[in-house]
Amino acid sequence: MTNHPVKNMMRLMATKIRTIADVMSDEEIDTLLTEILNANRIYTMGAGRSGLVAKSFAMRLMHLGLSAFVVGETVTPAMKPGDVIIVFSGSGATKTVADISETAKEIGGRICLITSKKDSRIGRIADCIVIIESQRDKVADESAEFEIRQMMGEHKSFAPLGTIFETTAMVFADAIISRLMEITQCRPEDLQCRHANIE
Repeated sequence: MTNHPVKNMMRLMATKIRTIADVMSDEEIDTLLTEILNANRIYTMGAGRSGLVAKSFAMRLMHLGLSAFVVGETVTPAMKPGDVIIVFSGSGATKTVADISETAKEIGGRICLITSKKDSRIGRIADCIVIIESQRDKVADESAEFEIRQMMGEHKSFAPLGTIFETTAMVFADAIISRLMEITQCRPEDLQCRHANIE
């Protein structure tokens, strides 16, 4: 096992994601799953890199056979009561995303927020919140990271501009898809038939 700095950073990120997973709320996760399964249609949204996570999540929901759309795309239909919008926002306060969330709420849509900030503009109107802790907390088992952190030095944020939130959100979204596959008894081959075939 080599100690290339890039590989060390990957290991550190993986350790951090595991630490975040350990403290996430089971109840919040189950509520999100229920919202998705009960929704007429699912919309996803985020800005910047969080927006890319949202798009990826919508694609996987579509592969599951669910009615999923990305806010802002030209083929996205009008939202109606009974629809759910899943918002990826580390701050919970990005202006464009918050504005659209408030409009969706007025229409009668349900808001599910994946964030690091529960007490935020979007958090205050959300029907469902999943907290992904992006700050560097004291981990229970420091020894797992000790050698890597000694080489790199101790950093509060070891990845630039919220990277750990977006990376964790991506892993979380894929884990949600895996759980939905189990709940709906969807097989990998069922997903394949809905995969893009004209690219």
